[in-house]
Amino acid sequence: MLAPAVPAAAAPAGADGTAPVAPRERAAAQAPAAQPAGAWAAGTRAYLVISTPANVAAAKTAVTSNGGTVFASYDAIGVIVAHSASATFASTLRSVSGIQQVGATRTSDVPADAYNPALPANPAQSATTLTETNRWDMTRIKADKAWAVTTGSPSVKVGVLDTGVDDQHQDIAPNFDAADSASCAYGKADTRTGAWRDVDTHGTHVAGTIAAAKNGKGVIGVAPGVKLASVRIAEPGTTLFFAENTVCGFMWAGDHGFKVTNNSYYTDPWQFNCPDNLDQAAIIEGVRRAQEYAESKGSLQVAAAGNSNMDLADKKTDTESPNDSTPVTRTITNACLDIPTELPGVVTVSAMGNGDVKASYSNFGRGVVDVSAPGGDGASGVYSTLPGGKYGNKNGTSMASPHVTGVAALIASANPALTPADIRARLSGDATDTACPSDARCTGTTTNNSFFGEGQVDALKAVGGTTTPPTGKYFENTADVAVPDNTTVESPITVSGVTGNAPAALKVGVDIKHTYRGDLVVSLVAPDGTVYLLEDFANSDSADDVAKTYTVNASSEAANGTWKLRVQDVATQDTGKIDAWNLTF
Repeated sequence: MLAPAVPAAAAPAGADGTAPVAPRERAAAQAPAAQPAGAWAAGTRAYLVISTPANVAAAKTAVTSNGGTVFASYDAIGVIVAHSASATFASTLRSVSGIQQVGATRTSDVPADAYNPALPANPAQSATTLTETNRWDMTRIKADKAWAVTTGSPSVKVGVLDTGVDDQHQDIAPNFDAADSASCAYGKADTRTGAWRDVDTHGTHVAGTIAAAKNGKGVIGVAPGVKLASVRIAEPGTTLFFAENTVCGFMWAGDHGFKVTNNSYYTDPWQFNCPDNLDQAAIIEGVRRAQEYAESKGSLQVAAAGNSNMDLADKKTDTESPNDSTPVTRTITNACLDIPTELPGVVTVSAMGNGDVKASYSNFGRGVVDVSAPGGDGASGVYSTLPGGKYGNKNGTSMASPHVTGVAALIASANPALTPADIRARLSGDATDTACPSDARCTGTTTNNSFFGEGQVDALKAVGGTTTPPTGKYFENTADVAVPDNTTVESPITVSGVTGNAPAALKVGVDIKHTYRGDLVVSLVAPDGTVYLLEDFANSDSADDVAKTYTVNASSEAANGTWKLRVQDVATQDTGKIDAWNLTF
């Protein structure tokens, strides 16, 4: 399930605009052989039938001999996706020699759509007037500085295992890899054109954070030069992510050369799968084998920690499962795993708000969380792409995970020979240590604790870059200036000791905190009163903050004197402040 997206202000997972924090949103294969609609019957359930790879043929025979059909088979890992309407199917197969485990993957019927899947809608596209700016989440992880080292290589493929991706979005189309995209809904790869498209909004938002193109419009992803492939593992209507879908997604990732996959979901219908339950034990084993297969082929999996504000190192109760029928309250232990985020080898990501703070909704856990990244919280949402050429904010660990996936893609671009284990180590080793706040739930040290793991990812350090100090004379004003509604304010900097005129490439660094930058017009005022427009944000630009360096041809101006940053707020409801600004001559 999509880890519930947390409200950017709280809304249900997958909502546009300010979306709620969710407990996380929730290989070479062929298009599904279309079975006649009549092959489906009420009561049909899906199962993972697990054997050794050498016994797969015998296991398939046992399935068909005992009231089941083989819907899909992953022979390399000994996992069969079987369907049956027999209530005794699982118990009967568990007694068959050579079959190691059998588990139902859902507590609801397989939809009839599984046998003849409808293609997702292809949304009409809207053009945008938004221009790219360095958003707060990108500057926090120094992605904007990392781009001076690499924006990512098109030879690096990143898989978005999610609700699908709008491949025709203006910020995604330049980097989209249709040849390696598919749907894995129901557990079988569907390669028909468009099968990978979004049945929600979540996957498109995630994709933009990873690799929205650096094309002058909209937003920029962490790794805007890499290739994006969509593997839709959410089913239409429910947007649930069942185990067979995840198995299919990981196998596809391994067989199609994905260097990294992003997994902002948990495997439905169980928020936690417990090994003492026969069905859930099979889910753990099947997904674990598929993840190991993908990693053996060179693919690193990154996953969201979840949005239940829960200590994953001290599990006690699950009240949300099964989510495909009627949830019950059950006692659980740490042996029960959130799949795939708690599988060995998977990078588990917690979410931070706009600052060195755990996002209010984010799961945590000493020894569980590996690293952290911006996921948004409240009014500070993560702004990214939405289907139909649109943009909007969402909050959640689902939004934090793709930041880490993007950094992993940059690492792979700068160091093509690195293995998944190498990239994992680089993500953790180069993360910025983040100390525990005054919260008794946060345990550990500054270098490794339950809230942030080994710290917030640092894209610049991860690709071997360094922060270069300004080369010219540098002047800064860090005094806060409030920006009320429908008001124009100014912040001054007095420049002295600079000979002659200002340069033709005067650098103006701006850091404005504001909850709706579409309200803002930002200008530089020279000592003689000449006004240089830096940016008039589109009224529809609902993103937070302005963190950007502008270049101004001020060569006709005397350098010495009082320069001013002028900020005009042209609307009501949202306010902010000039946090700091600077000039580099």
